[in-house]
Amino acid sequence: MSYSIEYIIFGASVLLLISIFAGKAASRLRVPALLIFLLVGMFAGSEGPGGVEFEDPWVAQLFGVLALAFIIFSGGLHSSWKRVAPVLGPGVSLSTVGVFLTAILLGLFAHLILGFSLLTGLLLGAIVSSTDAAAVFSVMSSSGTRLKGNMKELLEFESASNDPMAVILTLGFVHLITSPGASYWSMLYLLIVQMALGLLIGYGMGKAIIFIVNRLRLDYEGLYPVLTLSLVLFTYGATAAIGGSGFLAVYIAGLIMGGSEFINKKSLTRFHDALAWLLQITMFLILGLLVFPSKLVPVIFSGIAASIFLIFIARPLGVFLSLPFGKTGLSEKIFISWVGLRGAVPIILATFPLLAGVPNADLIFNLVFFIVITSVLLQGTTIPLIARWLGLDAPEAGDQMKQVEFEFPYDDYSDKIEFTLPATSRALGKQIVDLSLPKSALIMLIERGDASLVPRGGTVLKQGDKLLVLAEIEDIPEVRSIFGVTD
Repeated sequence: MSYSIEYIIFGASVLLLISIFAGKAASRLRVPALLIFLLVGMFAGSEGPGGVEFEDPWVAQLFGVLALAFIIFSGGLHSSWKRVAPVLGPGVSLSTVGVFLTAILLGLFAHLILGFSLLTGLLLGAIVSSTDAAAVFSVMSSSGTRLKGNMKELLEFESASNDPMAVILTLGFVHLITSPGASYWSMLYLLIVQMALGLLIGYGMGKAIIFIVNRLRLDYEGLYPVLTLSLVLFTYGATAAIGGSGFLAVYIAGLIMGGSEFINKKSLTRFHDALAWLLQITMFLILGLLVFPSKLVPVIFSGIAASIFLIFIARPLGVFLSLPFGKTGLSEKIFISWVGLRGAVPIILATFPLLAGVPNADLIFNLVFFIVITSVLLQGTTIPLIARWLGLDAPEAGDQMKQVEFEFPYDDYSDKIEFTLPATSRALGKQIVDLSLPKSALIMLIERGDASLVPRGGTVLKQGDKLLVLAEIEDIPEVRSIFGVTD
């Protein structure tokens, strides 16, 4: 059935609006918004009241891969390498060893208990072996859960960096099923190449994007989001084209950018955040349209069994065996095991067997969809509760300063500095007019406690004031000296 352009545009707008309003209601009920997006897609599908016919795994896979690239990049952009560095060791172990063990354990369960052939069972395990970055980012932010220590960074790093292992395992088992006689060693080689290229290209492109954004000097500010969007696509496409992990590359590029300064950083971060939400909603709507609810009924019992084994046995064993030593305690390991959310990635990976003509591919797809719904519904709704039970939730920091939101147009001669006045500053107790600042220096904003002050010449500076100063680059050392702050 073909639809007119007007019908498609109107229908898409209605679905997006319903998803946003339903997501708002879901947040009040502590239900993960991404589950609502999936259900809205199913509601609009051919077996729902919407009656929209959609059965094209290739389109769903294409859009899903693009959406995940921007979602993962946005996640990296909101963090920084400095925040991730302390959790790099356990994060890499979870995203490689943990994913591998989870896939093997669930694969053996599917073979021995559910009656799949060994390779088909391992394929199912590989598809659902990784946690989903979109799901983790969404649930962690919407639930408002604050975690002690570096737990949040560890969970987000794992979820954004473990997709390469799941993708490689999935493609490897598809290849083994469709090409008898293929070697298992080819999977190991593929893993090493993908991870290495993803890391190297991601780091290089992160530095390159910063350089390009700061040096290109576009005439229109609205072109900067278009520029970064294009460079993210280039990073993913170029990496994947030469056999690397595009997902890992865009995440590393985002991390590099998140810890650096560049033109219009805050506005670009907000743009990519909005883009990630739009793509996330659209992606889950499309995946919901791709599913036929009537086909889920026959897999209910197998889906429940696989979900229970994955959530309570395979994932915890993968976590505990991949983190046998180190600073990660028992409570942290239990919580990491529970936040093994499955989301769009497994559903997208489940389209690979469909397109490759793997036997029982339809059954695998429906099982994966059922497992994802179970994971999000059970684990996603209980994260705040589990965090409190394990004593890992952090109280709100009452004395934490709110972030200064300010943008100014960079040029070749000026820069901004942001600092807090130390107790030893000779500027304390003085009016701004008496500081003899260089002519190029301009105090743009002062944050004092919970108040943001517009500075005037008669404003008296106090200890703890947070200042945002714009000055020519050559005058910045003198400005720092006047306020008594170091680099």
